[in-house]
Amino acid sequence: MIRPVRPYAKDPSFRRSLALFRAFLHEQDDPGSCYSLLARDAADQVEAYDGPVAGRTVLDIGGGSGYFTEEFRQRGANAFLFEPDMAELGEKPPDSAVVADGYLLPLRDGVADVTFSSNVLEHVADPETFLSELARVTRPGGLIYVSFTNWLSPWGGHEWAPWHYFGAERARARYLRRTGRPAKHTLGENLFAVHIGSTLRQVRARDDVTVVSARSRYWPFLAEAVVKAPGIREFATWNLLLILRRCPT
Repeated sequence: MIRPVRPYAKDPSFRRSLALFRAFLHEQDDPGSCYSLLARDAADQVEAYDGPVAGRTVLDIGGGSGYFTEEFRQRGANAFLFEPDMAELGEKPPDSAVVADGYLLPLRDGVADVTFSSNVLEHVADPETFLSELARVTRPGGLIYVSFTNWLSPWGGHEWAPWHYFGAERARARYLRRTGRPAKHTLGENLFAVHIGSTLRQVRARDDVTVVSARSRYWPFLAEAVVKAPGIREFATWNLLLILRRCPT
């Protein structure tokens, strides 16, 4: 049975942004609640741009333990998870999860109505190749949802933010002193300094996708306007959301 879904808060709105921020504060101690809310919010965004996902094929690329995949399935989508890291899949990944690299997906061209990638781009060394693969597996006219945390965002250093502003190695050393364990992310290995301006130029230069929207994913007002301000956007956007449409072949 398809679960009826209603948006929990208007997007953008202060109420929504505050709910997400409170959830992020408890990511470590209550990841289930945090990522379930984020998945619901992201699915709402997909449907706002592309209509209901029920009966459609959705690919979740780099979706970790599958919160997004499960949310899309609850809405009636044929959703499939592709995740390269076995550790990220956890003990109970969704049925039919595939261990696969986003650079080379084991799929034919144009199989997806929606290709979804949440907060993955900053973890890949070659964003251009990754985006090309997302476009390849999306049917002409299909939707591509890509979000990432840009390096100069207050959260750019992930668990060692905002100390990344003072240098990655210094931030990692501080994290080790404070927690007694090494940080999960290392700049240049599994975290990369991705910037909004260069990413937008790269995407807009492509001939296989059109940009439907470039906006802050979590910003409570003027979500598209903040992305149009060079310099400021690198700090204020926090997380860039790109809604792309696959061009006809």
